[in-house]
Amino acid sequence: MKLELEIARRMAAASKGGRRSVMERIAVISVALSMAVMLLSMTVIMGFKEEIAQRMGAVASHVVVSDVRSVQAVDRAHLRATSHLDSLIASVDGFRRLARYALHSGIIRTQDAVEGVVLKGVDRSYDAGRFATWLQAGELPRIGDSIRTKDILLSRGMAQRLEVGPGDRLEILFVDEQTAPFRDRFKVAGIYSSGLDELDDAIAFTDLRNVQRLSGLEPDQVTGYEIETRDLAEAPSFAAALDHALLYDESDETINLTAQAVQSLYPHIFDWLKAHDVNAVVILVIMLIVAFFNMASALLILVLERIRTIGILRAVGMQRGAVRHVFLYRAAMIALRGLLWGNLVAGLLCWIQWAFAPIRLDSEGYLLSAVPIAWGWWWPVVVVGFLAAILLLMWLPASVAASIKPDETMRYE
Repeated sequence: MKLELEIARRMAAASKGGRRSVMERIAVISVALSMAVMLLSMTVIMGFKEEIAQRMGAVASHVVVSDVRSVQAVDRAHLRATSHLDSLIASVDGFRRLARYALHSGIIRTQDAVEGVVLKGVDRSYDAGRFATWLQAGELPRIGDSIRTKDILLSRGMAQRLEVGPGDRLEILFVDEQTAPFRDRFKVAGIYSSGLDELDDAIAFTDLRNVQRLSGLEPDQVTGYEIETRDLAEAPSFAAALDHALLYDESDETINLTAQAVQSLYPHIFDWLKAHDVNAVVILVIMLIVAFFNMASALLILVLERIRTIGILRAVGMQRGAVRHVFLYRAAMIALRGLLWGNLVAGLLCWIQWAFAPIRLDSEGYLLSAVPIAWGWWWPVVVVGFLAAILLLMWLPASVAASIKPDETMRYE
């Protein structure tokens, strides 16, 4: 097909600078805009999905092991942390790390506000790197020190509502059905924000031993395990395998335990993320249709302008398939120019947002404070798929050129 490519190249060179290049420029701009919109939409959509899923996995962990009775009594249901249970969890394929935690609910009282709170006690097995990333003010609580600490880490939203800050002391009232109400004092060590205010607002972190003391638990008793898997996408399958292992384990200490993936604990958030897939498909289809109609219009005009040339080529013996290839090459040249400009524009805008985040969001409505940008393998796939779809759709207007007969070109003399 070297002859067809050379003819297409010469036709493109002859049209430069003339009036016939106007439609080509319109087609190039259309492809460039369509490509840029598609790439920008995909980077934002994938950014939302990856960023929120990653934060969900960090805040709520990938898989949670707890007592089935914790649904009815979060403060009373507990399990015994043993080496057997640790080994059983670690034996499931996909395991990466585990952390123990304990929960106890209470009511924070200040002079001007009252807030319900769930104290989440963690020890050194908890990923402290999360706290370092989330910390916005103050210092990290001294979790796991030999000296019992009563530091707590409050969420940004709760601290604002209570009008407290690092260094302030809070009184928390605990109401237990089996004992009389009692209160305890804690020091606010720091203010944190994971970016998911919906989950942050009810949780205050502290040392595991504080919650064990408040709940009357023994040193080896906890509310549950938080498990991190190799990949968040593996969490449902990991939870199912672990749940099966717990069900058929012969030890009495695992009889009431169940494993749940974060996707089943917060289905409304992950269903919202799945809705982004529909948005992505709609945007891709609309942009492809827009580019197709503009490219088809440009190619048909090029065919009309080159009817005499087509008649000469057919008269000297060029087959219909070869003529079709000539105009497919012309369509490919136009599409490649549009793709180049579209990639440059989309890449520049994405880099600006990724580096400087000039477009901000309301974290209460979107769960994130800035428009997220995700780079991934799908970028070249979208570009190549778009080019292939355009060339496939261009087969129809190119076939119009191939169907012209030499004798019909005489009317254009």
